[in-house]
Amino acid sequence: QVQLVESGGGLVQPGGSLRLSCAASGFAFSNYAMSWYRQAPGKERELVATITSTGGSTTYVDSVLGRFTISRDNAKKTVYLQMNSLKPEDTAVYFCNAKFVGMLTRVYWGQGTQVTVSS
Repeated sequence: QVQLVESGGGLVQPGGSLRLSCAASGFAFSNYAMSWYRQAPGKERELVATITSTGGSTTYVDSVLGRFTISRDNAKKTVYLQMNSLKPEDTAVYFCNAKFVGMLTRVYWGQGTQVTVSS
């Protein structure tokens, strides 16, 4: 059974930090690119950051460049999102995503974790 379980969300003041984790099971984690998406109320889901299967390359949406860092530990089957200098506009539900592109494309989603940035 495929599972992506996010954790680490919560309420934080502007300027604060949070570290999200996404624990994977039920599929070959090290073969999948991993991403974090977010969705704020009334807005479309947005791609925040992606890391390749080996961890050798990362990409970010412009709004989080220099503040967020995506990383992965293939031995632990876990992907992380370190979020620093948080702003109120970072408030959203954050989702973990796994994607494999081959003969067939496979995509898995986690259930999401709420991040609220407010004073």
